[in-house]
Amino acid sequence: MPSALAITCTLKPSPAPSSSELIARQTLDALSAQGVRETMIRAVDHDILPGVERTMGEGDAWPEILDRVLDADILLVSTPTWLGQMSSVAHRVLERLDAEISQTDDAGRPSMVGKVAMCAVVGNEDGAHKIIADVFGALNDIGFSVPAQGSTYWNDEAMGGRDFKDLDTVPTAVADATNAAARNAAHLARLLSDNTYPAYQ
Repeated sequence: MPSALAITCTLKPSPAPSSSELIARQTLDALSAQGVRETMIRAVDHDILPGVERTMGEGDAWPEILDRVLDADILLVSTPTWLGQMSSVAHRVLERLDAEISQTDDAGRPSMVGKVAMCAVVGNEDGAHKIIADVFGALNDIGFSVPAQGSTYWNDEAMGGRDFKDLDTVPTAVADATNAAARNAAHLARLLSDNTYPAYQ
């Protein structure tokens, strides 16, 4: 059974309500319906030190989070939109994952090759498409595979002020995108589990 880890990159520490966590939860529920085991962490609750190494020394919480990424078949990065960009927390998660490019197996494959990437974005301003492109571009460089339509997002109307968590119902288009992303990510994870990429050497 494939497994998924969602890293929610809200700026709000627990237990504050988070739209990024809500859309991540909805995506994980859709993955669960596809037979995927799922779990989630809120990155800001952990002391992830800046850097591009696997460990940045005493007090760095990243190594424990990395172990969970390595154990998962699917990684979902969920982020709010701030100033049209992903959150600073999401940037830090991607920077820390950069170390995995140089961590290779006996066949020369970077450690994340064979894993599937997903992205979820919320915001009451524009920017979701750019954020998804940036997250997927970074994760693909690191070694993740991007499934067809592997993202979901919600943006309020231009210059609006609502949050995703304050909606009475999930818009049909968002729910459909979430279900399609989960279906395709689960499918790709199973394919890669049965037939991984060829050796690099």
